[in-house]
Amino acid sequence: YQALTRQVSDAKETRSASSIELAEIAVRREALAEALRRDLDAGEDEAQAEPRPEGDDLAGMLAEREAQLRRMGPINPLAREEYHELEQRHAFLVAQLDDLEKSARELGKVIKALDDEISSQFATAFEEISASFAEFFGVLFPGGRGRIALTDRDQPLTSPVEIVAQPMGKKLTKMSLLSGGERSLASLAFLFAVFKSRPSPFYLLDEVEAALDDSNLHRFLRLLATFRNGAQLIVVTHQQQTMEVADVLYGVTMEPGGSSRVVSKSLSHLEVLSPG
Repeated sequence: YQALTRQVSDAKETRSASSIELAEIAVRREALAEALRRDLDAGEDEAQAEPRPEGDDLAGMLAEREAQLRRMGPINPLAREEYHELEQRHAFLVAQLDDLEKSARELGKVIKALDDEISSQFATAFEEISASFAEFFGVLFPGGRGRIALTDRDQPLTSPVEIVAQPMGKKLTKMSLLSGGERSLASLAFLFAVFKSRPSPFYLLDEVEAALDDSNLHRFLRLLATFRNGAQLIVVTHQQQTMEVADVLYGVTMEPGGSSRVVSKSLSHLEVLSPG
């Protein structure tokens, strides 16, 4: 009986010591879990899922890791959160950049399509104006030749336009080498070529024939007559011969002691009488 009593007593002491040891282990486990959350931002399951370090000298490995941490210096405990924020920001900017690059590619296609369409329309208009210029140049310069050309046909939208004029009896020359009256006539030929290519209900001309002598003025009036049936022509002029071919004259007059006023005179019903 005494032996059994002693065994029971020993068992109770062993149980009590085991309970104390279990409590200490639980406290140490909780401390380790708190250290994991505080220092490594990890839970128990994550720590247990990590592979066990190889080797038997775990204490030496722990000391080496602690020495490495000390050499690394202070650690930012919010680094993981900041990294996730920066990663999300980076992903957002990458998506925005992809959208911009896609938009740039689409815009490039639109620009190319517009350039192609503009080039096509410009080529058509240029050919029409070129043909009309040659025709009107022959009217203003009987027996002469004129043409317009692109200095760079590979880049029609940015190429300068060169006007070449050859009045009868002169070598082929550029506009800059013509006299003042010849330059005026060549410019009028080009202007009316544009008018013919892109018609308008009316045209306003301001002193365009001021530099022309009588013979050149007659040629200009013949060219003007070709447009009279298709559009209204408003000509600001001081030339008497230009006024004589007008349908209506408008002017400003001021009587002595009075104020200026606008007057008009229709000439369409008048007949030009020949001398004698």
